[in-house]
Amino acid sequence: MKVILLKDVKNLGKAGELVNSKPGYFHNFLAANGLAVEATPAAVKNWKAEQKRLQAEEAAQKAEAEALKVKIEGLEVKVQAKGGGNGKLFGSVTGQDIADAVKAQAGLELDKKKIELKESIREVGTHTVEVRVYADTTASLKVVVEEI
Repeated sequence: MKVILLKDVKNLGKAGELVNSKPGYFHNFLAANGLAVEATPAAVKNWKAEQKRLQAEEAAQKAEAEALKVKIEGLEVKVQAKGGGNGKLFGSVTGQDIADAVKAQAGLELDKKKIELKESIREVGTHTVEVRVYADTTASLKVVVEEI
């Protein structure tokens, strides 16, 4: 029998999927625990409408992420840090420092957790940092580190 999953079920599927289930498993486990509903014509119609809405919402988020990627890749952010005079810094430049600099210089709000530093920035100069703007989309941000 066809059922629509309301929550993720191990070895059956993820929430929102239309899957086949044995009637006893559905009645005794899935429906009893509120994990699935029977795929009646009305429920399938609602499910299809919900899937269309989710796809449209995801497409809008992806388009917004692409626009943000273009903005970020056009930026060059300057970060100032204390240094010892020989091109080395005392400490390192963090994701929070970069996020604050982007907000101050470009007016863009970035989450420090989205800034992916492959290695610590401990030297003066120009560095390229990856910023995750969407699940599978990253942007390259130029960070110019200057010594105070």
